[in-house]
Amino acid sequence: MSTHAARERRALADLLEEAGPDAPTLCDGWTTRQLVAHLVVRERRLDAAGGIVIKPLQARLERVQAEFAAKPYQELVEMFRAGPQKLSPFSLKQVDEASNVVEFYLHSEDVRRARPDWKPRELDPVFADALWRRLEAGGRIYGRKSPVGLVLRRTNGQTAVLRKGVPVVTVTGEPGELVLYASGRQQVAQVRAEGDEVAVERAARAPLGL
Repeated sequence: MSTHAARERRALADLLEEAGPDAPTLCDGWTTRQLVAHLVVRERRLDAAGGIVIKPLQARLERVQAEFAAKPYQELVEMFRAGPQKLSPFSLKQVDEASNVVEFYLHSEDVRRARPDWKPRELDPVFADALWRRLEAGGRIYGRKSPVGLVLRRTNGQTAVLRKGVPVVTVTGEPGELVLYASGRQQVAQVRAEGDEVAVERAARAPLGL
């Protein structure tokens, strides 16, 4: 049975192939070429990928990503589509699901929503629930840099607290849109934010995300 991560990988690979190497993305300063290089390095060069979260390793990560970005674009897309090598922890189904479902969904939207004519993607309920579960599990990490109390609410009434505090901003939307908001893509997330006007604006500008 195909996993959510496997299906999102195929969809993202198709999207990257269709967009071509020079399309814009929502990732600051990255075209699709830099984005797919990041994805490949993240899975295939663990010696450099630590720079994603460890600042002293960031220079090495940037150097290795630049080397991969210089490869033919179609080769990069196919490397990403093929997935990690067998010795990579990402090759384990459980790790793949835990690490890549949100990652691939977000980067798909980074490509899609950078286009002027983008339209919201309709998610099937099972996948929407999967995104929500990961948002619940990582909520406090997503919201740790929020300057205000922050609560996410699904349209079905389920809530997740990203940060306790006052004033409180409550953001309502579908799981996919809430994941975008919580990951620092507030400006493109189709949500409704309620609370003190100044607090809402501060939350909208906060560097949210993992």
